Amino acid sequence: MSLIVQKYGGTSVGNVERIKNVANRVAKTKKAGHDVVVVLSAMSGETDKLIGLATAMAENPDDREMDVLLSTGERVTIALLAMALNDMGVPAMSFTGRQTGIVTDAAHTKARIASIDGGRIKAALKSGKVCVVAGFQGITPDSDVTTLGRGGSDLTAVAVAAALKADFCDIYTDVDGVYTTDPNIVPKARKLDKISYDEMLEMASLGAKVLQTRSVEFAKKFNVPVRVLSSFSDAPGTLVTKEDKKMEKVVVSGVAYDKNQAKVTVSGVPDEPGVAAKLFGMIADAKVNVDMIIQNVSQGGKTDMTFTVPKTDLKKAMPKIEAAAKAIGCKKVVVNEDISKVSIIGVGMRSHTGVASRMFDALAKEGINIMMISTSEIKVSCVIEQKYTELAVRALHDAFGLDKAA
Repeated sequence: MSLIVQKYGGTSVGNVERIKNVANRVAKTKKAGHDVVVVLSAMSGETDKLIGLATAMAENPDDREMDVLLSTGERVTIALLAMALNDMGVPAMSFTGRQTGIVTDAAHTKARIASIDGGRIKAALKSGKVCVVAGFQGITPDSDVTTLGRGGSDLTAVAVAAALKADFCDIYTDVDGVYTTDPNIVPKARKLDKISYDEMLEMASLGAKVLQTRSVEFAKKFNVPVRVLSSFSDAPGTLVTKEDKKMEKVVVSGVAYDKNQAKVTVSGVPDEPGVAAKLFGMIADAKVNVDMIIQNVSQGGKTDMTFTVPKTDLKKAMPKIEAAAKAIGCKKVVVNEDISKVSIIGVGMRSHTGVASRMFDALAKEGINIMMISTSEIKVSCVIEQKYTELAVRALHDAFGLDKAA
């Protein structure tokens, strides 16, 4: 007998029929002799609907109250699934984040998990019940409701699996695994049988939407085997696991892209110690993540700084950026939202040379200009004009032969 944590996203529980389909899948796993914990998202579109209601009430809704509101979506789906399972003769019980014992910090709307007690879950499993847990939510030590940010149900599932020492954490989505790139752009994209935590972490952070970044970090930290599967078929999925020697033989495992990027250039920055710290410190105060940073060569004691931020955070970040620019005596701030980031990822890059030049050559052959470059041990990212995104993805996928099995 294994303990399996199953997570189902919003499309998987999008209506009554789909919730019943999930119930059938859960019942099948339970009848096969496994203990099962199910983590659910809200119905597809429900979180956006609640956000719409909030913004109709206030231009900038209070974060604490947003968490109280947004946490209701998952409560609906866990109750409905527990009802469906009980009606099928499969004993089940639903649990909110509070009842699961998920304690977080107080960073409302993007809280981080501090601990999971899981006592009630363990007791219910011992009594033979299927436990249905609300994803995306927890409580502070002061019992305030918190949410874990977009995609937070993935994090809940992995964290619960780690706390319970589950044998597997199965993430059910509307795709049947992790692909070498987006099949909507490259029809011959290939599904990967397995991928390392590090590669999946890079792909998730660089735009691939299969798994939430923080969930992959958590899985790696606690060595939780994660399987990405389809909730609409029984096709074998992709195992996210520890790196092995065979993985290192593959130079590039995938191509990711991210259109949610904006490029900000601050001109006339004084080339003095502490100026960059002041500029980016004020941006950090707005809780905005800065990604790629380039500083030009100093001329006449002045330089330009260019960096990227998520496009969705730009409105919140701009007042801070402009205030910081003014405070350090800069000339102007220029924003370009018509950009995207394309990236190649692979643990094999550690032991192979010439990967970056091969990438740059593939883009050059398509007439695609590179604005910014960022590298790590297992990835190379380029900022390009957004209109060339799909062309770049196809060119890189072909250049590294990703349609062919290793």
